Amino acid sequence: MTIPKVIFWDFDGVILDSMPIRDKGFLNIFRDYPKELVVKLLEYHHQNGGLSRYVKIRYFYEELLKQPISEQQLQLLAVQFSEIMRKELINKDLLIQDSMGFIQKYYSISNFHIVSGSDQNELRYLCKELEIDNYFQSIHGSPTPKKQLVENILKEKNYPLSDCVLIGDSINDYEAAIYNQIGFWGYNNEKLKDFGKYIEKLS
Repeated sequence: MTIPKVIFWDFDGVILDSMPIRDKGFLNIFRDYPKELVVKLLEYHHQNGGLSRYVKIRYFYEELLKQPISEQQLQLLAVQFSEIMRKELINKDLLIQDSMGFIQKYYSISNFHIVSGSDQNELRYLCKELEIDNYFQSIHGSPTPKKQLVENILKEKNYPLSDCVLIGDSINDYEAAIYNQIGFWGYNNEKLKDFGKYIEKLS
């Protein structure tokens, strides 16, 4: 396998096995709401792993509860969610060893960037605590949408599009790659086998 000169990495489900913890976060912040609606939120969360918590919280209110949410409410819930993530996700046992082995082997010969739906400040904190931040030239997250994060880096670094690949585990990752006209490698989600190249094991 030829190693791309530039790789944009999704974080959740690709570098860190965080989905069960993020489920726990949504269950916690919405513990006083109808359980059946929270279950529907978790389904939406699983189907749209690349979207930010801001989008998912707004979806819960506007689409499931059918009521508006103020910016202040949105930020408060996002902060509560982040506090749980900062405590729970600094466990190095959650790192996906297959992808971490690849990252550790090739970070010095390829340009690695994290582009995630996770909150940017939280994401940078987690990467520092997990001691993986030094493998990446930059670490970017929400609330900026992923397709915009990729576009911004491409413009700043002036990377040739043909040198670039995005590795992700959700349809949102695929859409961000297509939007920016770069390659896509699906990973850790067999539903992506029909979209671009699919990698069973990076190692």
